[in-house]
Amino acid sequence: MNASILCFGEVLLRLSAPGKQLLLQGGGLEAHVGGAEANVAVALSRWGHTAAVATTLPDNALGRGCRDELRRHGLDTNAIRFGGGRMGLYFLTHGAGPRPAEVLYDRAASAFADAPADSHDWKQLLPGVRWLHVSGITPAVSALAAQAALAAMQTARASGAQVSFDCNFRAKLWGGRETEAAAVLHGLCAQANLIFGDDRDIALMLGRAFDGEAGGRQRAAAQLAFETFPSLQWLASTQRTHEAGSQELVGTLHTRTQRVKSCRHLLSDIVDRIGAGDAFAAGILHGLLNGMEPQATVEFGAAAGALKHTVPGDFNLVSVEDVERLVAGAGTDVRR
Repeated sequence: MNASILCFGEVLLRLSAPGKQLLLQGGGLEAHVGGAEANVAVALSRWGHTAAVATTLPDNALGRGCRDELRRHGLDTNAIRFGGGRMGLYFLTHGAGPRPAEVLYDRAASAFADAPADSHDWKQLLPGVRWLHVSGITPAVSALAAQAALAAMQTARASGAQVSFDCNFRAKLWGGRETEAAAVLHGLCAQANLIFGDDRDIALMLGRAFDGEAGGRQRAAAQLAFETFPSLQWLASTQRTHEAGSQELVGTLHTRTQRVKSCRHLLSDIVDRIGAGDAFAAGILHGLLNGMEPQATVEFGAAAGALKHTVPGDFNLVSVEDVERLVAGAGTDVRR
């Protein structure tokens, strides 16, 4: 494997109603390849980084098609293995006006969920990798996947790689294992140098509620996270506000010595908000991998997240130049 960033998690097939229709309203579905970790890897690859995905796909046309789609975006797919089981799916109904988007998961007994915890030889895969990225969706899928995620993160740290973890708590996915979530996420966060999570995630893991206005809750949660996790160097999150029928997005990046916030991005004419958090995560990783200052890093991450709302599908297909133009405040006139 020849990659500087390795993302471990399930690659999914998304089936969604066209436009703003309800699921099956028109009798047809649109298919997109996605998944939290793959979304991050694709964005980083398109921004010039060498990125790879480690996962297990079903040994059939769907699995091979998903692998080929990742290859099309420049990803190293040598850490993808094929096994028994089915393709992990999720169904999406886009939101419109006061009606929120809705996700229906169909991932039980997928090839990834049922893969043995030792399916990947992390000691072979991770040498030379600068950064490992995992999300909280992976341990929610199955206990086996949780064990694999912990092994990957521990091996990455031992090999000298940086580790990032996106809390991504999804109650629907944990199902009957929801009572285990706090302890499992706590153990994984203990391995991370960078955590993507807000005060709600920290409260879930550490069993402590944070009161007051949003900024105060964020600062208190960040302080507790840095006190709890010695390896933690960065804590990043987004805040989405809904006012007068519109939405705004702002990013925050905490270090052990400072807190910086991005400018606010007005989200209008939203095309597809799925994957926006992963786009933000990729933007933060891009900034850190390139040695950007914290303010520049969070501005890039928030702008990347904002732009994802304009792109159909899970992947953020905008360029570095697109993000930089938004950060610079360039207008939306047609570029000729």
